[in-house]
Amino acid sequence: MTTDNCTIFIVDDDEAVRDSLRWLLEANGYQVQDFESGEQFLESYDPSIISVLIADVRMPGMTGLELQEELIKRNAPLPIVFITGHGDVPMAVSTMKKGAVDFLEKPFNEADLREIIGHMVVQAQDKASIAEQQKNHQALLARLTSREQQVLGRIVAGRLNKQIADDLNISIKTVEAHRANIMEKLEVTTVADLMKVALAK
Repeated sequence: MTTDNCTIFIVDDDEAVRDSLRWLLEANGYQVQDFESGEQFLESYDPSIISVLIADVRMPGMTGLELQEELIKRNAPLPIVFITGHGDVPMAVSTMKKGAVDFLEKPFNEADLREIIGHMVVQAQDKASIAEQQKNHQALLARLTSREQQVLGRIVAGRLNKQIADDLNISIKTVEAHRANIMEKLEVTTVADLMKVALAK
């Protein structure tokens, strides 16, 4: 696992906590940016950056939970871990049901932090890889003509060449030509690979 392509964001109104987390994370090779409020973080947040977020649950202004809600609205891909006091554990469990990866109880120890952040970084990198693959598939699909898209749709539905020819009122030879063009444009050589690209969301 590499840490150089993943940024750890810290959002906490307590400067001492931010400094402590930054020191621990940078000592373990992570790139770190910290913010004193959720509002400040959202102003500069770039969803294209592979990242994870550590946020305090209780903060003046926007709380950690409100920050999570806003990121959910934005379909933000970054995993979140919450820093909580002892009384906040039930609340933290609630945040996990909404997609938070984990929570750290204060005072937290370095080993727990390292383990949780390690899992989060892997998750963030996996999400970014899947998103990039889907983007590439969409770009390939955009190369197809409307007729090729019609043929592809029927290939995905399991229709045979003769059935596709009947559906579209064209010759089997024309269907075969379209199939060949589709395979070339989608840069695939097997039907299995064709399906992976065609079913990309």
